[in-house]
Order: sequence, then C-alpha cells, then structure tokens
Amino acid sequence: MIYKAQKLFVKKYRREDQISMATWAADCAERVLPYFERAYPGDERPRHAIETCRRWVRTGVFRMAEIRGASLAAHAAAREAKENDAACFAARAAGQAVATAHVPQHAYGAAYYALKVVAAVGGDVAGERDWQSGRLPERLREEIMSRIVVQGISVKLRKGEGF
Repeated sequence: MIYKAQKLFVKKYRREDQISMATWAADCAERVLPYFERAYPGDERPRHAIETCRRWVRTGVFRMAEIRGASLAAHAAAREAKENDAACFAARAAGQAVATAHVPQHAYGAAYYALKVVAAVGGDVAGERDWQSGRLPERLREEIMSRIVVQGISVKLRKGEGF
C-alpha cells in the first residue's frame, strides 16, 4: 500500500495581518498610479484593481471572480504598456495589490513594482522604500521589508521559506 504524504498548511498571516497588508499594498500602488494614468488616461483597469482591493478591505466581502478579474485586467494593462516601464510597473503594482485579498504575499509584489516605478523614473528608491516601511504595522515591518531588497538602482524581491 502506498501512502501519500500530506502537507499541513499553516496560515502564515492572520486575517488582521492580511487586511493590513492589503491596505499597505493599495497605498503603495496608488502612490505610483499617476505614472500609468498620465501615459494611458483612458485606461481605468489599474485604478479599478486598487479600488477593488480597498472595497475588500472595507467590506470583507470576497468574490474570487471579482478579485481575480481585477488583478488580471491590471496585468493585461501592464502588458499593453510594456514600452513604458514606469506605466507597466505601476499597473503591475495595482494587480498585485488586489491579489493580496486572495494571497497575502501578493502585497510584496505591489511594493516591489512600486519601487520599480520609482527606479524607472530615476526617483529616490531608498526614500520610497523608507516610505513603504513606515506605513507597515510594526509587527509586520521587519519580515516584509527584509524581502524587498534595493541594490543600487536594482530592486529585488527575495522569496524563500514561507513565501
């Protein structure tokens, strides 16, 4: 007889943490959204993704089709903006922010892409990272920010155990 090993799934984040992370991710994405909206003024998909994230935070109502649809639409906008790095990364930040409602670790992606926007426009990446860090609850700050690494003008997301 063959037995399959079962993985025990342990939630890394509490619901309260996930809500904090979603709020933070939406803040990070919204801060760089103007780079997308100036380049593509008629395209509301990234803004809609951020609004969908904020609605989930406010109401707690989770509709997977709505969350997934908003995220995929923002990422489609990013693909269409690929010739404009700042706009592309801003749309990706929005897509990651709303996906935090489904998987908390997507919040990291929102912050990561927001930093990539700042790097693409030659802005103060270290200052933006400090801004991001300052908006996280203290109980989450060290763990999350230790994964978002700025090296010169390069920004990396460190994945590993528990990610």
